[in-house]
Amino acid sequence: MQNPRDILTPEALAMLQTIGSSGSFAAAARVLGLVPSALTYRVRQIEDALDVLLFDRSAKQAQPTAAGQALLQEAGRLLSDVDAVANRIKRVATGWEAVLTVAADSIISRTVLMELCEAFLALKSPTRLRLRHETLLGTLNALTSGQADLALGVLWQSGLTADIQHLPLGPVEFVFAVAPHHPLAAVPEPLNEELRQQHRVVAVADSVPRGSGLSIGLLGGQDVFTVPDMQSKLEAQLRGLGAGFLPLSMALPYISTGRLVAKEVTQSQRTEETHYAWRNSRKSTPGKALQWWLVQLQSETTQRALLQPQYRV
Repeated sequence: MQNPRDILTPEALAMLQTIGSSGSFAAAARVLGLVPSALTYRVRQIEDALDVLLFDRSAKQAQPTAAGQALLQEAGRLLSDVDAVANRIKRVATGWEAVLTVAADSIISRTVLMELCEAFLALKSPTRLRLRHETLLGTLNALTSGQADLALGVLWQSGLTADIQHLPLGPVEFVFAVAPHHPLAAVPEPLNEELRQQHRVVAVADSVPRGSGLSIGLLGGQDVFTVPDMQSKLEAQLRGLGAGFLPLSMALPYISTGRLVAKEVTQSQRTEETHYAWRNSRKSTPGKALQWWLVQLQSETTQRALLQPQYRV
């Protein structure tokens, strides 16, 4: 008995589709340029390999059985996939990547990121686009580990391999903020570390694999409420579940409406320099999809928009 994988070829699937659409073996044989006996023999080979009956031969018409109908449906899908793969390979040969994965830190505006994705998809390129949401060193780790081709909002680290290139995205200013009902809201400024250490801090979990992550703004022995991303950190601090530094662009609308209180601290206010980075050898030209993204990221307007997420107040 033949292996089903060997006998269910694209040619065989197309033959079964012809029988299904023609309604009889005789009509299908004429379309395919075969004698009916040869066509019948080929169908029986497929049926033997699958150990099923595909067509009811009790009448002059070739009526697909339940199994035959299921196979015809799958045949249509598989043949479409084959055609799509062939077209994709031809187009990829022109310089477009098969897949481009973009890793975005939680500080990046998801609205602006989606606008960029919308513009890229409107190109109707053969490149499939994938997004990853990361945090802190996890954003860069997605790039260095080969899980992403482009990383946005990277906190740059020295000592990386030469095939990782980067450019500045822009500075992000942070402000220490608490809810108006939080105990620290009424304390005279500036807040020293000893005082802050007595209160829970809300921290964003680094998405890098456990054991090699980065912690920012934490004090030794301080109670920590860890959340997965910057949006969750904002919501936690609005509820008074802890204190901590927030990007000024994120906190300012809530500070202006009184839902957050900005507090001066004894240490200097934080400003982090962010970058965008990509994997590409200097000896080779980036694929067309990556080239498109790099061109967009050269715009100062786009850079500012990516670092100034808007939140509903």
